[in-house]
Amino acid sequence: MTETLSLNKKQIVAAILFLAAGVYIAGVVPTVEIAWVSAFLLFTIFLFAFEVVEVDVAAVTVMVLLGLSALFAPLMGLEQGLVDPNNLFNGFASNAVISIIAVMIIGAGLDRTGIMTQVAGFILRVGGSTEARVIPLISGTVGVISSFMQNVGAAALFLPVVSRISARTGLPMSRLLMPMGFCAILGGTMTMVGSSPVILLNDLLLTSNKTLPPDQQMDTFGLFAITPIGIALVSTGVIYFILAGRFVLPTQTTAGEEGRSRGEDTKQYFQEVYGVGYDVIEVEVPDSSPLVGADLDRVEHDFKVRVIAVDKGDGIRVGTAGVDRSLGIEAGARLALLGTRDALDGFVGAQQLRLHPDLDRFSEVLIPTKAGIAEIVIPPGSRLIGKTARDLWLRKTYGLSLLAIHRGGKTVSREGEGVRDIPLESGDTLVVHTTWVDLARLERNRDFVIVTTEYPHEEERPHKVPHALVFFAITLALVLFTDLRLSVALLTGAVGMVLSGVLSIEEAYRAVSWKTVFLLASLIPLGLAVETTGTARYIAEEVVARVGDAAPWVIQAAIAVLATFFTLVMSNVGATVLLVPLAINIAVQVGADPAIYALTVAIATSNSFLIPTHQVNALIMGPGGYRVPDFMRAGGIMTILFLIVSLTMLNVVF
Repeated sequence: MTETLSLNKKQIVAAILFLAAGVYIAGVVPTVEIAWVSAFLLFTIFLFAFEVVEVDVAAVTVMVLLGLSALFAPLMGLEQGLVDPNNLFNGFASNAVISIIAVMIIGAGLDRTGIMTQVAGFILRVGGSTEARVIPLISGTVGVISSFMQNVGAAALFLPVVSRISARTGLPMSRLLMPMGFCAILGGTMTMVGSSPVILLNDLLLTSNKTLPPDQQMDTFGLFAITPIGIALVSTGVIYFILAGRFVLPTQTTAGEEGRSRGEDTKQYFQEVYGVGYDVIEVEVPDSSPLVGADLDRVEHDFKVRVIAVDKGDGIRVGTAGVDRSLGIEAGARLALLGTRDALDGFVGAQQLRLHPDLDRFSEVLIPTKAGIAEIVIPPGSRLIGKTARDLWLRKTYGLSLLAIHRGGKTVSREGEGVRDIPLESGDTLVVHTTWVDLARLERNRDFVIVTTEYPHEEERPHKVPHALVFFAITLALVLFTDLRLSVALLTGAVGMVLSGVLSIEEAYRAVSWKTVFLLASLIPLGLAVETTGTARYIAEEVVARVGDAAPWVIQAAIAVLATFFTLVMSNVGATVLLVPLAINIAVQVGADPAIYALTVAIATSNSFLIPTHQVNALIMGPGGYRVPDFMRAGGIMTILFLIVSLTMLNVVF
């Protein structure tokens, strides 16, 4: 999409107000550097909040302008640029950005092997398919995982799971991803290894102890010291989305959901063009059914239905994997049937079958991203000319369930019209049900010309499951049990996925959301400017000075709000390093527990829901189709709840 800069009335009014705020701030701050950085902060918030351009474009624009400040420093009243141009692009090589790239590749590798499909199936079996049951199960699971693993890693690993669940239940990704992402962030507060700020906290406490008198020395926190706080926060997040999700979560259409919509459009297309209407149902054959002992050939011919998948207890048979007309039907077998609604209803009633309300056992193999209706043309010179579908064993050999033949302006369809007994001719258009894997295989077969080209070309590699699990386990061990830099540990797993053939290098590149990468990498220089110019310290000292005479809980709340603000515009590690010493000094002055004030900072730096600057929020923004106002609406309430619950629990537990 081409980006053009044009403002509507609302944006123009907002721009004037932001400009006025910038002019006012410039008149009260102590240095010109702080004035310019404050202006950049306001400019960034304006671009994000009012969606003047896409968020990644906004971030890159701010980064470039910061770089240009080195050139125009004399005109801006500066001795040097706000950010050293030599460090301007360091964000692209930062630990956070490389870690995100790596976890995206690892997640794609696990998904390609089918592991995430199995996880999604398990969650649906346990939790059902309703939003009220799926959200707490996914979000709670991710929250627990992120308590011992970096939250962005937990979120990235579950992205494919949420995608599968969305495809199978019809729930929009936008209704599932934000609760999962928020709970991944909240889960980082459950243990002292859950996020970078709490990992760093004990070191900062020991450093500060060197300047404190013996009677005010602070004890470090144990691994599970903050677990009650984290559990309360994750529970709050889950309950919030269960109760208020329908009001605050958007219903956006993502690329994958457009694919499912195209499935409905395809159904309508074949109905209009060929008169081929169809539904897919799942039935179970009870012992008393007359169908026991029959074969598919008779069933399909007599009742004008097609059996497109079978499970007799020995695994699912679909396409070329074993469905053919000689297959016998046994008691207890599950069948996936395709046909008109009248034909299906008549068949179920006549054969005393047990109808399942939704696809259950076949839900994964027959979703629109795995199988559907396609058009295939028989070209001149095809070896199939003159032969019938029955002669060719079309379904067993090619994975094609023939529904209709279109020839000379006329369509012959269904078993009652003998579609499988009609010799094929050059130019015939076959309407078939097939898996996309089988259809992709036929693209290399000169006996067919594939008309349907807009279908998913994914290829699962279940034989690579051991390789994927080995490298995932290695990565997890490096993250949990070594001091190796996170990006190096995660990139080890990503490279292993490629070298072992779980993913090709092209697939690895496609797995990366470059929008997310540019968004995060381009915002890092702004955070650097906030730190190095003294802007962050100035804001912190001004806020504390204004609440210095208030009650201790008011001061603690002010510190939490400060940490929340800083984590939106700079790294949470930077915010922690800046504010922890300040919080300790304030606590000593007002007679409060300095360790608790320091912990308040470390916890509050996870309160990053308002705009998509946190790694997890940036990660889910694209797949969920979210806009900045979506985060402001849902994240604004979550931010307030976070402050209330965390401050309450801090004072209850400690």
